[in-house]
Amino acid sequence: MSQSGKPRRGGDRAEGHVFDGVDRRILDILQREVDRPVTSIAEEVGLSPTPCWRRIKRLEETGVIRARVALVDQRLANVPMTVFISVKVPSHAKTWLDDFRALIEAIPEITEAYRLTGDVDYILKVVVPDIAAYDLVYKAMIERMDFSQISSSISMEELKFTTALPVDHL
Repeated sequence: MSQSGKPRRGGDRAEGHVFDGVDRRILDILQREVDRPVTSIAEEVGLSPTPCWRRIKRLEETGVIRARVALVDQRLANVPMTVFISVKVPSHAKTWLDDFRALIEAIPEITEAYRLTGDVDYILKVVVPDIAAYDLVYKAMIERMDFSQISSSISMEELKFTTALPVDHL
């Protein structure tokens, strides 16, 4: 229901908020060009600048937009090698997980980490300049924690990389 008591139309609910096609188009634009002027975004989505700005602020306040960041070129940052580390753990205790979280936070080369279902417990994405730097990350991990198994795969080619999420489900 809207504040007037009438049912809302044209939008889906996410965390109790209604988002419509205009919000989705705004998100699509911002995911491609975060520094694009509000006036340009407003023109493209068919709004005047002030209502467009209000929608962007609402997307930020509701947490749909978590942050605005700069994407750094991996090669130019001298970390061209991507390694995926599959980890099997000896314990699923909360203390082990807390220690593991602290470990992955302490190693800046670990850029992503996920807990999984299936045969592997965790997968980590590591970016490094070369195999010697990866070896240092590996040694830092095994010095601090016990693992049942660690398996590494070096990426040969990046076929797709995007930070843009599909917004059709919002």
